[in-house]
Amino acid sequence: MTTDTSQLPPPPPPDDEAPAPEPEEEPPTTRFGRFQAAFNRRKRNVLIAVGVMVVVVGAYALSLFAVHYLQRSAGPLPPLDLSEGAGNYTIVQLRLDELKTSANRLTVDVLVYPPDSTYDKRFDVLAKDVAVRLYPTSDLGDLVFPIGKAPAQVQTKIEAHGDPGNWPFDKYTTEKISADTFIGTGDGRRKYPGRVEVTGSLEGWDVGVSRVNDNGDAAPAGDDDASLVITLKRAKGPLVFDLAIIAVLIALPTLALWVAIPMVLGRRKFVPPFGTWYAAMLFAVVPLRNFLPGSPPAGSWIDQAVVQWVLIGLGTAMTLYIIAWVRQGD
Repeated sequence: MTTDTSQLPPPPPPDDEAPAPEPEEEPPTTRFGRFQAAFNRRKRNVLIAVGVMVVVVGAYALSLFAVHYLQRSAGPLPPLDLSEGAGNYTIVQLRLDELKTSANRLTVDVLVYPPDSTYDKRFDVLAKDVAVRLYPTSDLGDLVFPIGKAPAQVQTKIEAHGDPGNWPFDKYTTEKISADTFIGTGDGRRKYPGRVEVTGSLEGWDVGVSRVNDNGDAAPAGDDDASLVITLKRAKGPLVFDLAIIAVLIALPTLALWVAIPMVLGRRKFVPPFGTWYAAMLFAVVPLRNFLPGSPPAGSWIDQAVVQWVLIGLGTAMTLYIIAWVRQGD
């Protein structure tokens, strides 16, 4: 039995023919053509290398400019002017030495310049005992400068109020500082007011000195009875270095997770030597943290906001790496 094919519907029209593939570009056969192709490839690589070098050198120069420009705001205080004060006023010089932020203690070197009547002009030494009492009282109490010797610097510490946990934006302020001098011994001992002057500088700090009266209002510079308030805040120059180290800390877990996640998902081949790379980054966190200028105290906001999350990120990346290792073994 045969089938009548005359009744079948006509076959569908053929689809449009697909466009013919474009012929591949044949490599140059002549010596000049090969030279031109190699020159173009080399030119592209040279341009990329030059571009990367320009970016790196530009970033380096910009960082140096920023540090030196910002450091202009910091500088030593004016030198001591012995013409300040009059009559029986004694000048008490406080030379800044060191600030211990964790202990809120400002170390200063105290040197007294008593009136000329207390000096033995023949030997340029003190003819009377001189003692200086700072207010608020310093850690050493009365600072004694004995008779028969030239006044020498005496180191003491005064309190500077501030919160070191706010690093690097912490600020420290002393109480109103004043001084009295006691000249002589026994019944002939006399008390004289002293004019306090602050000199010197602290590396990494901007130091400000203001004169205030008993009510805390600003006093004129020539007011010998006014007290001093010392204000210290971190200089802007080292902040650039702080931000650079923080950026490096943040980059460590970012790069580690960027490599570990595709590896554990099977998108990248498992590479055993990466284990030492993760360990090196993990052990680099603490030295980088301790290298921060100013040594922020443990538990400050930098530890809570950056360091602990860097450690968590690196620990997570290392865990993913170990999971990828287990899967590769299976």
